[in-house]
Amino acid sequence: MKPLGVMQVVDSLNAGGLERVAVNIANHLPAERYRSHLCVTRAGGPLADVVAPEVRQLHLQRTGRFDFGALQRLKDYVRENDIQILHAHGTSVFLASQVPAKLLWHDHFGRYATEERPAWLYRLATHRAAGVIAVNEPLAKWARERLKVKRVWYVPNFVSEPPANLTPPELPGKPGSRIVCVANLRPEKDHLTLLAAMRELPAAQLIMVGQAGNAEYLERVKAALPANAIWLGARPDVAAILRGCDVGVLSSASEGLPLALIEYGMHGLPAVATRVGQCAEVLDGGRAGWLVPPGDGPALAAALREALQQRERGAVLRERVHRLYSATTVMKQIEEIYRAL
Repeated sequence: MKPLGVMQVVDSLNAGGLERVAVNIANHLPAERYRSHLCVTRAGGPLADVVAPEVRQLHLQRTGRFDFGALQRLKDYVRENDIQILHAHGTSVFLASQVPAKLLWHDHFGRYATEERPAWLYRLATHRAAGVIAVNEPLAKWARERLKVKRVWYVPNFVSEPPANLTPPELPGKPGSRIVCVANLRPEKDHLTLLAAMRELPAAQLIMVGQAGNAEYLERVKAALPANAIWLGARPDVAAILRGCDVGVLSSASEGLPLALIEYGMHGLPAVATRVGQCAEVLDGGRAGWLVPPGDGPALAAALREALQQRERGAVLRERVHRLYSATTVMKQIEEIYRAL
């Protein structure tokens, strides 16, 4: 049987969770069953370096919302390469919905708790979608009730196993005291509450990794940095940085299913997260980590203090992540959906 043509569609290759999921899926599709393609509608980015060489790429470089030349190039590519399934991630669905192919929309929207999207607009884009994948249950419910989509699947995000021979870069702070937060600088990630918590942990060192997505918020974060916190910006060596840290944290006000939390588990780090999105699911209700209310600096500080002292809980999270959020486990679900379509 001829391998199935599947194309992941994303707007950019920036170092965000949505983009990493799309690249991970493209990289992990078995070549004996799939011809894997990746379409980037707007801009490239650092994730271009981790796309597997066997994944064929199309870069449209569209310049605006109504770039009909880019749309035609996508249509031509889909026809010429016999693409059966367009797997559109995030807002790329608005372009992908205009292409004659089986459409699968992957909803990663992490700000659902703080921002309301225009359901009517997404209904227009998904009215001919064969199905929707959501990264958490609230998004799945939104697709069923607001978009009236009948075939909706909740599928968790996944990360790949880190290399065994990683060497951590030189990092501030002493071994045993390093807390890492991998999250792009956006208001919904609520770094400000985390920085307030760090003032109660003067012996610990916070290392923040992520690109700045909001200039005003970046200035607020910089102004609030205590002496024991540093922002490294976007980094290509996140896995190596995690190898040199002791506790992982997310202080988000809103989340989908954060890849960072799964990455912490892959590296065996004990993790502290706010009880938003699917964080409680990943941390097994607190049995595989610490859960605190969003926006509660003192509770976050107390949990981080415990995590630094009880790092053996990282092994519990690592076992859970390997069992539920590995590439092997999640790609089986993705393939089942492709077959259903």
